[in-house]
Amino acid sequence: MTDPAFWRGKKVFLTGHTGFKGAWASLLLRRLGADVYGYALPPTHQSSLFVTARIAEDIKHRLADIRDLTTLRAAMVEAEPDIVIHMAAQALVRPSYEEPVETFATNVLGTVHVLEAARHLPSVQVLLNVTSDKCYENNGGGAPFSEGDRLGGDDPYSNSKACAELVTHSYRHSFFNARGAARVATARAGNVFGGGDWARDRLVPDAMQAFLAGEALRIRNPNSVRPWQHALDPVLGYLSLIERLASDERFVGGWNFGPDTASEVSVGTVVDHLIALWGDGARWTADAGPHPHEAAYLRLDCAKAHRELGWTPRLDLAQGLRLTVDWYKALREGRDLRRFSLAQLEQVAGTAQA
Repeated sequence: MTDPAFWRGKKVFLTGHTGFKGAWASLLLRRLGADVYGYALPPTHQSSLFVTARIAEDIKHRLADIRDLTTLRAAMVEAEPDIVIHMAAQALVRPSYEEPVETFATNVLGTVHVLEAARHLPSVQVLLNVTSDKCYENNGGGAPFSEGDRLGGDDPYSNSKACAELVTHSYRHSFFNARGAARVATARAGNVFGGGDWARDRLVPDAMQAFLAGEALRIRNPNSVRPWQHALDPVLGYLSLIERLASDERFVGGWNFGPDTASEVSVGTVVDHLIALWGDGARWTADAGPHPHEAAYLRLDCAKAHRELGWTPRLDLAQGLRLTVDWYKALREGRDLRRFSLAQLEQVAGTAQA
């Protein structure tokens, strides 16, 4: 459980706040009473959660690139944060094949820039770098990955996230190891979904866009197994970890935040759920390709977070997908998505108005 008393009045510097998961994190942090300072590129879709929930009204933010160290450093100095949460990234596998240089520059050098800017600020108590479950070297065997497993990745995205983990490890041991230094951790989550996501080549937003347009969803690998979870579940895990880090250095290092085993299912299973929830003639068809390589199985072992943080997912697969479909239907109906998104947040997180 998150502790509103911990977050009330805390200054949080959040990179990637205009992105899908970053926007949900912004809403939650403000609901808990934190002062949020966002740093990210402009939102890429007019119906993103950041836009529709009018998050810019609640936070101080700067639209800029984490590859620009000078601007990033100035923004962080101005914010003088207690906590840094790094979510900004090129977050997709397929675009990483199209733009590998941009992917590595953003995900690796961008991480270096965040760590470098933070290490010179004595106000920073905790820094959390959000990476990905794809940071693990995946041999396709299907066994769940735990935090001590080998890092790696064949595609540029996965590899860049493994590199970001290594960069964080280096900075933690080289620059954040003195008494009083910020405590640094990384968080690795699975395939997240939820309202306000419009990323291309990601299953749930692809489905929502197809169904809104009355078209068939085209899917590549219906038998691929992934850990599926609503975005609020790992975000709540991140905040729980930060609370522990603030008081105990034993919580530094890497942490998995994935769904229960029952939510580690195939693409086809998720699509069947979405079609049943959407109705209105929703359907799918096979996309013959060509497609870049993707691992057939990816699972996370989250026993460490369960045991040491007391964190468990609050939503199962069906509940998370129901919230997601409801959000896109609310968009179609012209509902007030700020009010609607805050209601969903309250339903999942149980927060009180800050």
